[in-house]
Amino acid sequence: MFHCPRQCLESIHLPRCRWRDVFVLPLAGLLVSTLAACATSTPAPEVTNLEPIQLPGQTIGVDEVAAQAPTPDLLVLDADMKKFVSTYAGEELGKRERLRSLHRAVSGPSILGMDYDPTAEGSAIEAFHRETANCLSYANMFVALAREAGLDARYQWVEVRPQWTRMGERVAVRLHVNAVVHLNRQDRFMVDIDPLPSRDFAGTQEISDSDAQALYHNNIAMDALAREELDIAWTQAVRALQLAPQMPHLWVNLGAVYRRTHQYDAAEAAYMQALALDGMERSAMNNLLVLYQVTGDTEQVEYWKERVLKYRDSNPYYHAWLGDLAAEEGDWRSASDYYQRALGLQPEDATLLFSLGLIYEQLDELKAAQRYVEQALSKSSLVRERERYRIKLDELNRIQTAAY
Repeated sequence: MFHCPRQCLESIHLPRCRWRDVFVLPLAGLLVSTLAACATSTPAPEVTNLEPIQLPGQTIGVDEVAAQAPTPDLLVLDADMKKFVSTYAGEELGKRERLRSLHRAVSGPSILGMDYDPTAEGSAIEAFHRETANCLSYANMFVALAREAGLDARYQWVEVRPQWTRMGERVAVRLHVNAVVHLNRQDRFMVDIDPLPSRDFAGTQEISDSDAQALYHNNIAMDALAREELDIAWTQAVRALQLAPQMPHLWVNLGAVYRRTHQYDAAEAAYMQALALDGMERSAMNNLLVLYQVTGDTEQVEYWKERVLKYRDSNPYYHAWLGDLAAEEGDWRSASDYYQRALGLQPEDATLLFSLGLIYEQLDELKAAQRYVEQALSKSSLVRERERYRIKLDELNRIQTAAY
Protein backbone atom coordinates (compact mmCIF):
# COMPACT_ATOMS: atom_id res chain seq x y z
CA MET A 1 0.00 0.00 0.00
CA PHE A 2 1.27 3.42 -0.77
CA HIS A 3 1.08 5.68 2.18
CA CYS A 4 3.38 7.71 4.39
CA PRO A 5 3.56 6.08 7.84
CA ARG A 6 5.88 8.78 9.15
CA GLN A 7 3.80 11.95 9.04
CA CYS A 8 6.08 14.44 7.33
CA LEU A 9 5.25 17.94 6.20
CA GLU A 10 4.93 16.89 2.60
CA SER A 11 2.21 14.48 1.52
CA ILE A 12 4.23 11.72 -0.13
CA HIS A 13 3.20 8.28 -1.30
CA LEU A 14 5.07 5.28 0.09
CA PRO A 15 4.12 1.61 -0.12
CA ARG A 16 3.28 0.13 3.23
CA CYS A 17 0.72 -2.64 3.80
CA ARG A 18 -1.26 -3.22 6.97
CA TRP A 19 -3.37 -6.35 6.74
CA ARG A 20 -1.63 -9.68 7.04
CA ASP A 21 -3.93 -12.18 5.33
CA VAL A 22 -3.20 -13.42 1.83
CA PHE A 23 -6.27 -14.16 -0.25
CA VAL A 24 -7.60 -14.71 -3.74
CA LEU A 25 -10.82 -12.90 -4.55
CA PRO A 26 -12.87 -12.36 -7.70
CA LEU A 27 -12.30 -8.75 -8.61
CA ALA A 28 -14.87 -5.97 -8.67
CA GLY A 29 -15.12 -3.94 -11.84
CA LEU A 30 -13.96 -0.65 -10.36
CA LEU A 31 -12.39 2.11 -12.39
CA VAL A 32 -10.27 5.06 -11.39
CA SER A 33 -12.05 8.20 -12.50
CA THR A 34 -10.44 10.25 -15.22
CA LEU A 35 -10.22 13.76 -13.83
CA ALA A 36 -9.89 16.98 -15.76
CA ALA A 37 -6.43 18.53 -15.82
CA CYS A 38 -6.05 21.92 -14.21
CA ALA A 39 -4.84 24.94 -16.12
CA THR A 40 -1.52 26.28 -14.90
CA SER A 41 0.83 29.02 -15.92
CA THR A 42 3.87 26.92 -15.01
CA PRO A 43 5.39 25.09 -18.00
CA ALA A 44 5.11 21.32 -17.72
CA PRO A 45 8.59 19.92 -17.04
CA GLU A 46 9.98 17.22 -19.28
CA VAL A 47 11.82 14.52 -17.37
CA THR A 48 14.91 15.04 -19.53
CA ASN A 49 14.91 18.74 -18.64
CA LEU A 50 14.43 18.46 -14.90
CA GLU A 51 16.45 20.85 -12.79
CA PRO A 52 19.56 19.19 -11.30
CA ILE A 53 19.43 18.68 -7.58
CA GLN A 54 21.63 21.12 -5.68
CA LEU A 55 23.30 19.62 -2.62
CA PRO A 56 26.18 20.93 -0.51
CA GLY A 57 29.26 20.37 -2.65
CA GLN A 58 27.36 18.27 -5.18
CA THR A 59 25.10 18.71 -8.18
CA ILE A 60 23.41 15.73 -9.84
CA GLY A 61 21.80 15.96 -13.26
CA VAL A 62 19.30 13.80 -15.09
CA ASP A 63 22.02 12.34 -17.32
CA GLU A 64 23.55 10.65 -14.25
CA VAL A 65 20.36 8.98 -13.07
CA ALA A 66 20.47 5.78 -15.16
CA ALA A 67 23.92 4.88 -13.85
CA GLN A 68 23.10 5.72 -10.23
CA ALA A 69 19.65 4.10 -10.17
CA PRO A 70 19.68 1.02 -12.43
CA THR A 71 16.40 -0.85 -12.80
CA PRO A 72 16.54 -4.55 -11.88
CA ASP A 73 14.43 -7.21 -13.58
CA LEU A 74 11.70 -7.55 -10.98
CA LEU A 75 10.08 -10.55 -12.67
CA VAL A 76 12.97 -12.85 -13.53
CA LEU A 77 12.75 -16.40 -12.10
CA ASP A 78 15.52 -18.75 -11.06
CA ALA A 79 15.58 -22.54 -11.30
CA ASP A 80 14.00 -23.03 -7.86
CA MET A 81 11.05 -20.84 -8.78
CA LYS A 82 10.50 -22.63 -12.09
CA LYS A 83 10.55 -25.98 -10.29
CA PHE A 84 8.06 -24.61 -7.75
CA VAL A 85 5.67 -23.68 -10.56
CA SER A 86 5.99 -27.01 -12.36
CA THR A 87 5.34 -28.83 -9.07
CA TYR A 88 2.31 -26.89 -7.91
CA ALA A 89 0.85 -25.36 -11.08
CA GLY A 90 1.72 -27.74 -13.87
CA GLU A 91 0.19 -27.66 -17.34
CA GLU A 92 -1.91 -30.75 -16.62
CA LEU A 93 -4.19 -28.57 -14.48
CA GLY A 94 -6.84 -26.27 -15.88
CA LYS A 95 -6.26 -22.54 -15.55
CA ARG A 96 -8.59 -22.05 -12.58
CA GLU A 97 -7.13 -24.97 -10.65
CA ARG A 98 -3.61 -23.86 -11.62
CA LEU A 99 -4.29 -20.46 -10.06
CA ARG A 100 -5.81 -21.90 -6.89
CA SER A 101 -3.05 -24.47 -6.50
CA LEU A 102 -0.33 -21.87 -7.03
CA HIS A 103 -1.92 -19.57 -4.50
CA ARG A 104 -2.25 -22.36 -1.92
CA ALA A 105 1.40 -23.25 -2.42
CA VAL A 106 2.52 -19.65 -1.99
CA SER A 107 0.40 -18.88 1.05
CA GLY A 108 0.19 -22.26 2.77
CA PRO A 109 2.47 -22.54 5.82
CA SER A 110 3.51 -26.08 4.93
CA ILE A 111 4.91 -25.06 1.53
CA LEU A 112 6.22 -21.54 0.89
CA GLY A 113 4.23 -19.77 3.60
CA MET A 114 4.80 -16.15 2.62
CA ASP A 115 4.74 -13.73 5.54
CA TYR A 116 3.91 -10.06 5.37
CA ASP A 117 6.66 -7.53 6.19
CA PRO A 118 6.05 -3.85 5.35
CA THR A 119 9.77 -3.27 4.81
CA ALA A 120 10.34 -6.30 2.56
CA GLU A 121 10.92 -4.61 -0.79
CA GLY A 122 12.49 -6.33 -3.76
CA SER A 123 12.19 -8.48 -6.83
CA ALA A 124 10.30 -11.72 -7.35
CA ILE A 125 13.43 -13.75 -6.60
CA GLU A 126 14.17 -11.82 -3.42
CA ALA A 127 10.62 -12.18 -2.10
CA PHE A 128 10.46 -15.89 -2.97
CA HIS A 129 13.66 -16.86 -1.19
CA ARG A 130 13.17 -14.48 1.72
CA GLU A 131 9.59 -15.76 2.17
CA THR A 132 8.50 -12.29 3.27
CA ALA A 133 7.07 -9.48 1.18
CA ASN A 134 5.17 -6.24 1.24
CA CYS A 135 2.37 -5.60 -1.24
CA LEU A 136 4.62 -4.58 -4.14
CA SER A 137 7.26 -7.29 -3.78
CA TYR A 138 4.50 -9.87 -3.32
CA ALA A 139 2.89 -8.66 -6.54
CA ASN A 140 6.27 -8.97 -8.29
CA MET A 141 6.60 -12.55 -7.11
CA PHE A 142 3.06 -13.67 -7.84
CA VAL A 143 2.93 -12.08 -11.28
CA ALA A 144 6.23 -13.79 -12.17
CA LEU A 145 5.13 -17.21 -10.89
CA ALA A 146 1.69 -16.98 -12.48
CA ARG A 147 3.10 -16.04 -15.87
CA GLU A 148 5.49 -18.98 -15.65
CA ALA A 149 2.40 -21.12 -15.06
CA GLY A 150 0.89 -19.82 -18.30
CA LEU A 151 -1.59 -17.49 -16.61
CA ASP A 152 -2.44 -13.95 -17.68
CA ALA A 153 -1.19 -12.10 -14.60
CA ARG A 154 -0.87 -8.34 -14.32
CA TYR A 155 -0.26 -5.63 -11.77
CA GLN A 156 -3.17 -3.66 -10.37
CA TRP A 157 -3.18 -0.29 -8.67
CA VAL A 158 -5.74 0.20 -5.89
CA GLU A 159 -6.63 3.64 -4.63
CA VAL A 160 -7.93 3.68 -1.08
CA ARG A 161 -10.64 5.93 0.30
CA PRO A 162 -9.03 9.03 1.84
CA GLN A 163 -9.32 9.66 5.55
CA TRP A 164 -9.92 12.83 7.53
CA THR A 165 -9.58 13.99 11.13
CA ARG A 166 -12.63 15.07 13.09
CA MET A 167 -11.68 18.64 12.19
CA GLY A 168 -12.14 17.75 8.52
CA GLU A 169 -8.43 17.70 7.70
CA ARG A 170 -7.23 14.94 5.41
CA VAL A 171 -4.60 12.89 7.21
CA ALA A 172 -3.84 9.87 5.07
CA VAL A 173 -3.09 9.01 1.48
CA ARG A 174 -3.13 5.27 0.96
CA LEU A 175 -2.44 3.52 -2.29
CA HIS A 176 -1.95 -0.16 -2.84
CA VAL A 177 -0.69 -2.63 -5.45
CA ASN A 178 -1.69 -6.24 -5.94
CA ALA A 179 -1.87 -8.84 -8.72
CA VAL A 180 -4.77 -9.67 -11.02
CA VAL A 181 -5.12 -12.91 -12.98
CA HIS A 182 -7.45 -13.02 -16.00
CA LEU A 183 -8.86 -16.50 -16.59
CA ASN A 184 -11.19 -15.39 -19.38
CA ARG A 185 -13.11 -12.30 -20.43
CA GLN A 186 -15.47 -12.51 -17.47
CA ASP A 187 -13.37 -13.96 -14.66
CA ARG A 188 -10.62 -11.99 -12.99
CA PHE A 189 -9.09 -12.90 -9.66
CA MET A 190 -7.29 -10.49 -7.35
CA VAL A 191 -4.35 -11.93 -5.42
CA ASP A 192 -3.12 -9.99 -2.44
CA ILE A 193 -0.90 -10.25 0.63
CA ASP A 194 -2.52 -7.15 2.10
CA PRO A 195 -6.27 -7.31 1.39
CA LEU A 196 -8.33 -4.18 1.77
CA PRO A 197 -11.96 -4.32 2.87
CA SER A 198 -14.01 -3.54 -0.22
CA ARG A 199 -15.51 -0.49 1.48
CA ASP A 200 -12.01 1.04 1.44
CA PHE A 201 -11.68 0.80 -2.36
CA ALA A 202 -11.84 4.16 -4.15
CA GLY A 203 -10.84 2.70 -7.51
CA THR A 204 -8.63 0.19 -9.29
CA GLN A 205 -6.62 0.22 -12.48
CA GLU A 206 -4.30 -2.27 -14.12
CA ILE A 207 -0.79 -0.95 -14.60
CA SER A 208 2.12 -2.02 -16.78
CA ASP A 209 5.33 -3.79 -15.80
CA SER A 210 7.13 -0.50 -16.41
CA ASP A 211 4.78 1.24 -13.98
CA ALA A 212 5.59 -1.40 -11.36
CA GLN A 213 9.31 -0.76 -11.90
CA ALA A 214 8.64 2.94 -11.38
CA LEU A 215 6.90 2.18 -8.09
CA TYR A 216 9.91 0.13 -7.02
CA HIS A 217 12.17 3.15 -7.54
CA ASN A 218 9.62 5.43 -5.89
CA ASN A 219 9.68 3.29 -2.75
CA ILE A 220 13.45 3.55 -2.53
CA ALA A 221 13.23 7.30 -3.11
CA MET A 222 10.75 7.90 -0.31
CA ASP A 223 12.64 5.70 2.14
CA ALA A 224 15.77 7.73 1.32
CA LEU A 225 13.85 10.98 1.77
CA ALA A 226 12.77 9.86 5.23
CA ARG A 227 16.45 9.30 6.07
CA GLU A 228 17.39 12.72 4.57
CA GLU A 229 19.54 10.98 1.93
CA LEU A 230 18.51 13.54 -0.66
CA ASP A 231 20.89 12.44 -3.41
CA ILE A 232 19.42 8.92 -3.41
CA ALA A 233 15.89 10.26 -3.02
CA TRP A 234 16.25 12.50 -6.07
CA THR A 235 17.94 9.98 -8.39
CA GLN A 236 15.42 7.27 -7.52
CA ALA A 237 12.45 9.65 -7.87
CA VAL A 238 13.68 10.81 -11.27
CA ARG A 239 14.27 7.22 -12.38
CA ALA A 240 10.69 6.41 -11.41
CA LEU A 241 9.47 9.27 -13.59
CA GLN A 242 11.61 8.15 -16.50
CA LEU A 243 9.71 4.87 -16.38
CA ALA A 244 6.21 6.23 -15.69
CA PRO A 245 5.96 10.00 -16.30
CA GLN A 246 2.16 9.72 -16.49
CA MET A 247 1.79 8.88 -12.77
CA PRO A 248 0.81 12.08 -10.91
CA HIS A 249 1.93 10.97 -7.45
CA LEU A 250 5.50 10.42 -8.68
CA TRP A 251 5.65 14.12 -9.55
CA VAL A 252 4.33 14.97 -6.09
CA ASN A 253 7.11 12.95 -4.51
CA LEU A 254 9.76 14.58 -6.70
CA GLY A 255 8.40 17.94 -5.60
CA ALA A 256 8.82 16.85 -1.98
CA VAL A 257 12.51 16.17 -2.63
CA TYR A 258 13.01 19.55 -4.31
CA ARG A 259 11.33 21.30 -1.39
CA ARG A 260 13.78 19.69 1.03
CA THR A 261 16.66 21.20 -0.97
CA HIS A 262 14.90 24.60 -1.06
CA GLN A 263 14.54 24.45 -4.85
CA TYR A 264 11.10 25.94 -4.64
CA ASP A 265 10.55 26.73 -8.32
CA ALA A 266 11.37 23.14 -9.25
CA ALA A 267 9.08 21.86 -6.49
CA GLU A 268 6.25 24.08 -7.74
CA ALA A 269 6.73 22.85 -11.32
CA ALA A 270 6.60 19.22 -10.16
CA TYR A 271 3.39 19.74 -8.17
CA MET A 272 1.82 21.60 -11.09
CA GLN A 273 2.71 18.73 -13.42
CA ALA A 274 0.95 16.33 -11.05
CA LEU A 275 -2.14 18.52 -11.28
CA ALA A 276 -1.84 18.77 -15.05
CA LEU A 277 -2.06 14.98 -15.12
CA ASP A 278 -4.84 14.79 -12.52
CA GLY A 279 -6.64 18.01 -11.70
CA MET A 280 -7.86 16.56 -8.38
CA GLU A 281 -4.51 15.21 -7.14
CA ARG A 282 -5.09 15.99 -3.48
CA SER A 283 -1.49 15.62 -2.35
CA ALA A 284 -0.32 18.06 -5.01
CA MET A 285 -2.83 20.62 -3.75
CA ASN A 286 -1.77 20.16 -0.14
CA ASN A 287 1.90 20.36 -1.02
CA LEU A 288 1.40 23.55 -3.02
CA LEU A 289 -0.36 25.04 -0.02
CA VAL A 290 2.60 24.12 2.19
CA LEU A 291 5.06 25.44 -0.40
CA TYR A 292 3.39 28.84 -0.66
CA GLN A 293 3.21 29.08 3.13
CA VAL A 294 6.97 28.52 3.20
CA THR A 295 7.63 31.10 0.48
CA GLY A 296 5.21 33.61 1.97
CA ASP A 297 2.97 33.90 -1.10
CA THR A 298 -0.25 34.77 0.75
CA GLU A 299 -2.34 35.13 -2.40
CA GLN A 300 -1.48 31.59 -3.51
CA VAL A 301 -1.99 30.29 0.04
CA GLU A 302 -5.58 31.55 0.03
CA TYR A 303 -6.20 30.20 -3.47
CA TRP A 304 -4.99 26.69 -2.60
CA LYS A 305 -6.81 26.66 0.72
CA GLU A 306 -9.98 27.22 -1.28
CA ARG A 307 -9.05 24.51 -3.80
CA VAL A 308 -8.40 22.00 -1.02
CA LEU A 309 -11.77 22.78 0.57
CA LYS A 310 -13.55 22.43 -2.78
CA TYR A 311 -11.86 19.09 -3.35
CA ARG A 312 -12.95 17.90 0.08
CA ASP A 313 -16.55 18.97 -0.45
CA SER A 314 -16.66 17.31 -3.88
CA ASN A 315 -15.30 14.01 -2.55
CA PRO A 316 -18.05 11.44 -1.90
CA TYR A 317 -16.02 9.71 0.75
CA TYR A 318 -15.77 12.91 2.79
CA HIS A 319 -19.56 13.01 3.02
CA ALA A 320 -19.62 9.30 3.83
CA TRP A 321 -17.11 9.96 6.59
CA LEU A 322 -19.39 12.69 7.99
CA GLY A 323 -22.21 10.16 7.82
CA ASP A 324 -20.13 7.68 9.80
CA LEU A 325 -19.53 10.32 12.48
CA ALA A 326 -23.26 11.04 12.68
CA ALA A 327 -23.98 7.32 12.96
CA GLU A 328 -21.49 7.02 15.82
CA GLU A 329 -23.58 9.64 17.66
CA GLY A 330 -26.82 7.81 16.89
CA ASP A 331 -28.01 10.58 14.58
CA TRP A 332 -29.25 8.28 11.85
CA ARG A 333 -31.26 10.92 9.99
CA SER A 334 -28.19 13.11 9.53
CA ALA A 335 -26.20 10.02 8.58
CA SER A 336 -28.71 9.25 5.83
CA ASP A 337 -28.48 12.83 4.54
CA TYR A 338 -24.68 12.66 4.34
CA TYR A 339 -24.76 9.30 2.57
CA GLN A 340 -27.34 10.59 0.10
CA ARG A 341 -24.89 13.39 -0.77
CA ALA A 342 -22.10 10.86 -1.14
CA LEU A 343 -24.23 8.76 -3.49
CA GLY A 344 -25.10 11.83 -5.51
CA LEU A 345 -21.38 12.14 -6.23
CA GLN A 346 -20.68 8.40 -6.63
CA PRO A 347 -23.96 6.66 -7.48
CA GLU A 348 -22.41 3.35 -8.60
CA ASP A 349 -20.55 2.65 -5.35
CA ALA A 350 -21.89 -0.60 -3.88
CA THR A 351 -20.47 0.03 -0.42
CA LEU A 352 -22.11 3.45 -0.19
CA LEU A 353 -25.42 1.91 -1.27
CA PHE A 354 -25.13 -0.89 1.29
CA SER A 355 -24.19 1.52 4.08
CA LEU A 356 -27.22 3.64 3.29
CA GLY A 357 -29.36 0.51 3.45
CA LEU A 358 -28.03 -0.20 6.94
CA ILE A 359 -28.78 3.37 7.98
CA TYR A 360 -32.39 3.08 6.81
CA GLU A 361 -32.67 -0.17 8.74
CA GLN A 362 -31.72 1.78 11.86
CA LEU A 363 -34.40 4.34 10.96
CA ASP A 364 -36.90 1.46 10.71
CA GLU A 365 -37.56 2.33 7.07
CA LEU A 366 -37.29 -1.23 5.87
CA LYS A 367 -38.49 -0.76 2.30
CA ALA A 368 -35.81 1.87 1.71
CA ALA A 369 -33.27 -0.41 3.41
CA GLN A 370 -34.22 -3.28 1.09
CA ARG A 371 -34.04 -1.06 -1.98
CA TYR A 372 -30.51 0.15 -1.25
CA VAL A 373 -29.21 -3.29 -0.29
CA GLU A 374 -30.67 -4.68 -3.54
CA GLN A 375 -28.92 -1.92 -5.47
CA ALA A 376 -25.65 -2.67 -3.66
CA LEU A 377 -26.01 -6.33 -4.60
CA SER A 378 -26.56 -5.43 -8.24
CA LYS A 379 -23.48 -3.17 -8.34
CA SER A 380 -21.03 -5.46 -6.55
CA SER A 381 -19.02 -8.22 -8.23
CA LEU A 382 -16.94 -9.20 -5.21
CA VAL A 383 -18.11 -12.66 -4.19
CA ARG A 384 -17.50 -12.12 -0.50
CA GLU A 385 -19.36 -8.81 -0.45
CA ARG A 386 -22.24 -10.13 -2.55
CA GLU A 387 -22.71 -12.92 -0.04
CA ARG A 388 -22.79 -10.38 2.78
CA TYR A 389 -25.37 -8.31 0.91
CA ARG A 390 -27.53 -11.38 0.21
CA ILE A 391 -27.52 -12.33 3.90
CA LYS A 392 -28.62 -8.83 4.89
CA LEU A 393 -31.29 -8.75 2.18
CA ASP A 394 -32.68 -12.11 3.35
CA GLU A 395 -32.73 -10.78 6.91
CA LEU A 396 -34.65 -7.66 5.85
CA ASN A 397 -37.11 -9.78 3.86
CA ARG A 398 -37.76 -11.98 6.91
CA ILE A 399 -38.40 -8.92 9.06
CA GLN A 400 -40.80 -7.54 6.46
CA THR A 401 -42.64 -10.85 6.20
CA ALA A 402 -42.94 -11.16 9.99
CA ALA A 403 -44.35 -7.63 10.17
CA TYR A 404 -47.28 -8.75 8.03
